[in-house]
Amino acid sequence: MGDIDALNDIYKEIAELLGYDDTLVLYTQFKGQQITFPIKLFKSEYIKKLLKQQYDGTNAKELAKTYGYSERWIKELIKKG
Repeated sequence: MGDIDALNDIYKEIAELLGYDDTLVLYTQFKGQQITFPIKLFKSEYIKKLLKQQYDGTNAKELAKTYGYSERWIKELIKKG
């Protein structure tokens, strides 16, 4: 294992989360690129599928909180069916 404290700040944070070796893999694959991570982890199509399965008529607020969408968006999706 390498010296995590020798890494630049962002790589140090990543190494603390993923480990030194995985940080080197990430660095090797993406060095020199600027990466922006979307706020939403999953594609909206996947979330729509989950919501249609999990909505019981009363849990829009809970689903909105679970998946990080507004209650309004959840209700619109359900309404469109």
